[in-house]
Amino acid sequence: MKIVLIIISTLILAPIIVFFVLGLMSQSGEANGIVEGKLTKCPDKPNCICTEFEADVSHYIDPVVFSQSNTSKVLSRLKNSVREMGGSIQAENDNYLAATFSSSIFRFVDDLEIRIDRNQKMIHLRSASRVGYSDRGVNKKRIERLKNLYELKME
Repeated sequence: MKIVLIIISTLILAPIIVFFVLGLMSQSGEANGIVEGKLTKCPDKPNCICTEFEADVSHYIDPVVFSQSNTSKVLSRLKNSVREMGGSIQAENDNYLAATFSSSIFRFVDDLEIRIDRNQKMIHLRSASRVGYSDRGVNKKRIERLKNLYELKME
């Protein structure tokens, strides 16, 4: 009976320890940034979503189109929306914003990146987990929520 309890305890504790270690691992690192004028393409894992690469169907979501000529106002609205969602802004310039989001239990860190394309009048978004394989749709939901908040602020 004692051996059965040890085995059951091990089976319960092992995944918790793994998640704890992955959470710690995700806390180091930073967003990929802009490469050759675009956000980084998603890796071959389902824990990333991006508006830059339409041919990558499994990771693609439509970008946000804007009509304003003042991109500083666009960036300001985006920053406010990110903060409202609980994100922490890590880097920014006149056409790029990087933020992080942390999960509540194991403190997994996800990166959110925003690139404003002034010529096309589009806001490109990328949200990705730093570690692991699946995100259970969290990054896609984050992008959709950000798009909704941004559009509400435009009204």
